Amino acid sequence: NSNSFGNSKVNLTTTYNTTLYTTPSANVALVKSILVSNDSGSSCNIDVTLTDASSNVFSLFKTKAVASNTTTELLTHPLVVEESEVIKVQASDANELHVIASILEIQPREVVT
Repeated sequence: NSNSFGNSKVNLTTTYNTTLYTTPSANVALVKSILVSNDSGSSCNIDVTLTDASSNVFSLFKTKAVASNTTTELLTHPLVVEESEVIKVQASDANELHVIASILEIQPREVVT
């Protein structure tokens, strides 16, 4: 099996629903951290969703406030994201939030008989 570490980041310059991370095919991902930094002088809200491989959407954080000029860690425990699942983020105001996810991708070992 092989593992890789990395991060995925977006600068939310719009209020559009924006893909933060998609788990690659034949992988499972362990999201260790989702940091949201607000570099503006006003509070801003963020929505975070998980879309599964069947296009079902699940809310992870709804209207989560991020105070002005602060950084907030959204996760208190690691989040498992399965193959082809997508984490999306959406800001209530444009040009205020930056989002960075720290991720461990795990490719399960293939058993050959």
